[in-house]
Amino acid sequence: MTPLTFRLARLLDARGWAAFAAIAVAAAMVVPLLNTALPAGHPLRLPDYMVPLLGKYVCYAILALALDLCWGYAGILSLGHGAFFALGGYCMGMYLMRQIGTRGVYGHPVLPDFMVFLNWKELPAYWYGFDMFWYALLMVVLVPGALAFVFGFLAFRSRVTGVYLSIITQALTFAMMLGFFRNNFGFGGNNGLTDFKELLGFDVQARSTRIGLYVASVLALALAFLACRFVVTSKLGRVMLALRDAESRVRFLGYSVTSAKLFAFTLSAMLAGVAGALYVPQVGIINPSEFSPANSIEVAIWVAVGGRGTLVGAVLGAFLVNFAKTWLTGAAPEVWLFFLGALFIGVTLFLPRGLAGLAGQWRAGLGAAFRRRPGAVEARDA
Repeated sequence: MTPLTFRLARLLDARGWAAFAAIAVAAAMVVPLLNTALPAGHPLRLPDYMVPLLGKYVCYAILALALDLCWGYAGILSLGHGAFFALGGYCMGMYLMRQIGTRGVYGHPVLPDFMVFLNWKELPAYWYGFDMFWYALLMVVLVPGALAFVFGFLAFRSRVTGVYLSIITQALTFAMMLGFFRNNFGFGGNNGLTDFKELLGFDVQARSTRIGLYVASVLALALAFLACRFVVTSKLGRVMLALRDAESRVRFLGYSVTSAKLFAFTLSAMLAGVAGALYVPQVGIINPSEFSPANSIEVAIWVAVGGRGTLVGAVLGAFLVNFAKTWLTGAAPEVWLFFLGALFIGVTLFLPRGLAGLAGQWRAGLGAAFRRRPGAVEARDA
C-alpha cells in the first residue's frame, strides 16, 4: 500500500466518517424533499425562497473552511479572503452574462447591457472564453489562486507575518473594491453583474435549478471538507500546525516555511473562489460590495465563533452566525452590528477555542466523570 493510499484509507475508516456521510446525504436530500414533496400549506414545507438562502449559507461555510485552513492551521490571519470569494463570483458572473445574448435590454448578441450603455464598441480581451462553461470553471480557481500565489510569494518571502500581513490583505481587498467600482474596469461598475438568465441551458430562476445549485453547493462543501481534512492530517498539515505555533523553530529545523505557507494560502484562495462561483447564481448578482473589508472580517468572526483550527467548527460558525444575521436584520436591524461585535469580543474573552472547543471540553469532562465512577475501571477492563 502506497503512503497516499494508506492516508486515504485512514481518513475514510475513521469512526466519524459514517456520521459525516449521513449528514452530507441528509443535507443534500432533506431540503429538496421538504420543498417539493410536501403540499402547499403543510407546516413542514420549506418555502421556495429558503432554498437559495440555505444554499448561500453553504457557500459561506465553504468560505469559512477556506479561511480556517490558512488561519486555524497555518496561522495566517487573512482579512482579505472576501477578494478571492468575489473574484470567483465575478468569473461565474461573466459566464452568466455571456449566456444572456440577445435577451438583454439592448439585444446585443455579444456585449452585456452595461457595456452597450457605456458605448463600448467591442468585448474586452479578458472577457474572451467566458461563453464556455469549462473555461469559466477553470478561471474560478485559477484567478483567485494566481492572485494568492503572487501575493503570498512576495509577502511570505519577505517574512511579513502577524498583524502586518492581516493589514496588507485588508488593503488588497479594499484596493480591488475601489477598482471594480470604476465603470472603465469592465465589470459593471457599482451595479456589478446581474439579470442572469440561464446556467447550462437551465433557467436560473426555476425551482429545479435552485435545488440543483443547492445540492451542488452541499456536494462542494463535502468535497472541500474532505480535501481540507486530508491536508491537515498529512505531514504537511503537521508542518502547518508547527508554523502556527512556532514559525522560527520550524525555519531553524530546515523546513521551507515559504512553501508551506504559500500552499495553504493558495489552496485556501481557490476554495474561496469556488464558494463565490456557487454563490452568484443563487443570489442573482455580484457587485464590488463583495470586496468590502468588512465582509472579510465577518468571515474571521465565523471561524472564531465556531472554533479556529477545527474544520467542523468553521462550518458550524458560518451557519450559526448567518442564521442569526438573517433573523436579527429582519427583527432588529439596528442591533445586528452591535450583536456581531459583542459576539466576537465575548468569544475572544471567554471561548478562545470557539464552540467546537467548548464541545470538546464538555466531552472531556463527561469522560473524566465516567472514569471516576465506582466500578468504571472494572467495566472498562471487562
